[in-house]
Amino acid sequence: MNKLFDIDHKKIVITGGTGVLGTAWSHYLAAHGAHVLVLGKTAQESEPVVDSIRSQGGTANAYGCDVTDEENCKQVAGEIKGEFGDIDVLINAAGGNMKGATIAPDQNLLNSDTEALRKIIDLNYIGTYLSIKSFLPLFLERKVGSIINISSMSAARPLTRVMGYSSSKAAIDNLTKWLAVEFAQKYGEGLRVNALAPGFFLTVQNKTLLTQNDGSLTARGHQIVSNTPMGRFGQPEELFGAIHYLCSEASKFVTGTILSVDGGFGAYSGV
Repeated sequence: MNKLFDIDHKKIVITGGTGVLGTAWSHYLAAHGAHVLVLGKTAQESEPVVDSIRSQGGTANAYGCDVTDEENCKQVAGEIKGEFGDIDVLINAAGGNMKGATIAPDQNLLNSDTEALRKIIDLNYIGTYLSIKSFLPLFLERKVGSIINISSMSAARPLTRVMGYSSSKAAIDNLTKWLAVEFAQKYGEGLRVNALAPGFFLTVQNKTLLTQNDGSLTARGHQIVSNTPMGRFGQPEELFGAIHYLCSEASKFVTGTILSVDGGFGAYSGV
């Protein structure tokens, strides 16, 4: 029973491992004995995260990987296969939003930016697809492992303004469920695919949208917090338990699931 949540010595790849949440997860997993393989867009971005982990006694390696570039993804997967043979977990944390892919209150669909929309779908959806495709061979020798995608509260209930982000995260939910069935039927019960759907956490990308320079909430920030029963944004460490669970044998009969950590946002009707 004491091994149920054991992640000691598990080899965990994290794309987007240099973002606010990815960095926090990398540190947490390494602190609990995992060997964390941190993928930023460049190795130079990943190295400070890895140096920090190592300074605290953890085990980690740094890699650069553009998840929207299939050849780059395959190259990095090949490097990791050459060094470690296989992996236990893939966390697809690379993703995000950009200003051009949103529709502001004074805009409408007619003046939306098509190329920005393509980039967001490329980053969030195609980037996840390519990462799974590239790293799948590292799971197949043992046919055991956990793939964790990152969804969003806007996947099931589209938020205003963030059209591209909401659409791409809805696609992540569908991909997660589709691959869960595909892998279980073709590779057996050992290879699982799930998604984590965080509620609202302050990141570099959304901080200016949700808070003022003095830290007070913007109108949108107030709107989100008022629709979150717990009445606040989440803290990165409040995702640790869900990530740990999905990485461990405690979730060995869980696949095709979207796990929400949202302070009740998804359950709230507003009345």
